[in-house]
Amino acid sequence: MSPALYQSRSRSEAPFDVAGAGVLRVMSDSRTPVFLTVHANGRRRYGYWQPYDSATNRGGCYVALPTPECDRLYAEGRIILGDALVDPAKTTYRVWPARSPVTPVRIPVARVPAAAVAQTLAA
Repeated sequence: MSPALYQSRSRSEAPFDVAGAGVLRVMSDSRTPVFLTVHANGRRRYGYWQPYDSATNRGGCYVALPTPECDRLYAEGRIILGDALVDPAKTTYRVWPARSPVTPVRIPVARVPAAAVAQTLAA
């Protein structure tokens, strides 16, 4: 086996397929809230409501997203779950695309001598 098989890959270098890109595109649209429903028997379903479009005569129904693909995106850290809404028969989570962590920016601060601050406060 080649050593390349054992090299770690960052999240940005992970292979990304068309199905994953399509699912993330749907989740990134703020007009299409996606939810994960976990039923009491353990069955999971990712989906969203597709509003009716009179131009195409389509919609007005719930659309399920591929569960294995969504589970893979969750395991890779590409999507995150919101707070749980618990019902006796199911638990529902809002699904969000994960944002890349942002490195904090340090703003340089001008050093002012303590004596100057004391003089300004005394005046």
